[in-house]
Amino acid sequence: MIPVKHATFLNKISNILKTDDRIVGLAVGGSYITQDMDAYSDIDLVVAVDPLLYDQVMASRMTIVGRCGRLLSAFTGEHVGEPRLIIALYQEDNALFHVDYKFVSADQLGKRIENPVVIWARNHCFTDALNEAVCDFPMPSYQWIEDRFWIWVHYAALKIGRGEFFETIEFISFLRQTVIGPLLQIENGYLPKGVRKIEFNMPEIIPELKKTIASHDAAACVKAMESIIDLYLMLRDSLFGPEINRKTDAEKAVCQYLQTIH
Repeated sequence: MIPVKHATFLNKISNILKTDDRIVGLAVGGSYITQDMDAYSDIDLVVAVDPLLYDQVMASRMTIVGRCGRLLSAFTGEHVGEPRLIIALYQEDNALFHVDYKFVSADQLGKRIENPVVIWARNHCFTDALNEAVCDFPMPSYQWIEDRFWIWVHYAALKIGRGEFFETIEFISFLRQTVIGPLLQIENGYLPKGVRKIEFNMPEIIPELKKTIASHDAAACVKAMESIIDLYLMLRDSLFGPEINRKTDAEKAVCQYLQTIH
């Protein structure tokens, strides 16, 4: 189900964007696809643009976004590697809405990580693009992870040893988001979206994940890192095939070093 306030605001945005002839289609991604949006959900939009007018639209994106409601603030998505993205915050009917607008040239719609729900389109632009190729969600490389993991553990150990506990806590979060979360998602049949919705989809793993949360002291950080390692080894055994070159020498040396940190 789509919350009524979300549906109403989405309909408003859709109608406003439809008046711009440079925009040739609108689709919605994210949790709208699975119809499990709730009151806390973002609205993830794919805005298809006439290829001949794409540069013009990109130059006026903020103006376009500003027309769609009472805009409180907005910024571009370079920090997530997506400069086509505008991230916007609106206030409508005493509710706040986070809306992501991805402005995509219509001739690039086939390159996607999911199949969005088409709200409207001119000249079948979405239908044609979605039929051209299958969606391709980026999957992590197990070898890429294994090549880095033990160096990352050593880095965390160095920070604990120096007493940089805030840095360590942040780095443990990075490992949970970049390594442990995606591997858990894959093992349980989900897309590797970090730690998104793990509380709902994998409640049985929460006690183990909570052990990876450190407080601001050396012993707690070491214990959290040991829990990160335990989860990683479990997931490595479960997911990685024989073709993955396991860095066992690094693993042994780093685990021994971690035990020297107090």
